[in-house]
Amino acid sequence: MKSIRQNIDALLSKRPNLFTRVTGISLLLLALCSFATHHESHGQQLRDVFRIVQPAVVMVRTQQIGLAPYPQQGLVSSNGLGSGVLISNDRVLTAAHLVESTDRTVVEFSQGELISATVIGCALSADVALLELDHSPANYSVAKLSDSDQVAVGDEVFVVGAPYGISNTLSAGHVSGRRVLNNGNSSANIEFLQTDAAINSGNSGSPVFNLKGEVVGIVSNIMSKSGGSEGLAFAASSNTVRRALLDRKPFWTGIEGVRVDGRLANALNLPQSAGILVQRVAEGSIAARAGIRQGTLRANVEGDEVILGGDIILRVNEMLVEEDCDLDRIYGRIAQLKPGENLVITILRQGKILKLVIPISR
Repeated sequence: MKSIRQNIDALLSKRPNLFTRVTGISLLLLALCSFATHHESHGQQLRDVFRIVQPAVVMVRTQQIGLAPYPQQGLVSSNGLGSGVLISNDRVLTAAHLVESTDRTVVEFSQGELISATVIGCALSADVALLELDHSPANYSVAKLSDSDQVAVGDEVFVVGAPYGISNTLSAGHVSGRRVLNNGNSSANIEFLQTDAAINSGNSGSPVFNLKGEVVGIVSNIMSKSGGSEGLAFAASSNTVRRALLDRKPFWTGIEGVRVDGRLANALNLPQSAGILVQRVAEGSIAARAGIRQGTLRANVEGDEVILGGDIILRVNEMLVEEDCDLDRIYGRIAQLKPGENLVITILRQGKILKLVIPISR
């Protein structure tokens, strides 16, 4: 039997190992506590920033009258829903594809206030649009656009919008890529930020924020096989938005059109290689005031549905519509016109070439 002294000596000989195990556990606990504290701090930061920017985010509701889907006949009213962000007391940024040919647009604020709006600018290649409210909201908060050149892949961002019409919805993620669209003859390329933040139907036009609460992009579209979010979405960068809409006079034609060339251009007897076939014309737009006619007959051409019977635009202020024409360059030329000058649009209508002259009033 061991003596008491031997037992004490044995216990003392084991103390360094015991101390090492206790120290290791303590360090692990300390690391877990530090992670939890950081996680809680980050979550608190996101909550605080969301509360600040959320009043500037709006829902954008649209309505338009158009041809009924094939094989139905006649006209039907269709509604659209997206998101946007207030950047001044009366101006809202949203997605161009949502409002490019809308007849009526209404902006809904977070507290339920509804204000009619007019489209004053569309940049189709960047898929961004500028709305002007009929009047300022009673209580409003505006968002600030950041310098998107400072955004890096890996930066944390969050999106606020109305997926499926559920307003004030936040989704968080990262900038997962930067994609530059070479815009033909334009001097400035168009940049999209790729993000893995969840984006769904209704998020079109949603602002993408950095953790400072600044807008770094406006949501354009998602790449999806299911129709829902699959972690691959794109937003026009804030600097692209500035160049396309804010640094120059905005312009909106009110035309939804498709470029036709090749065999379809030949079938439509175009006197040149390409043109813009008008699909829809928005009420109250400059195109509607000019008398441009929209399509009247749905057809399937080589697997793509188009609306035939509308005017075909051949030239805009002597700028020829070509197979590789840069539509934004044409819009940019129109935007340079001053009040009192004329916009001249050359069209093909029922086999005849006509010129429509539109005075610029604003």
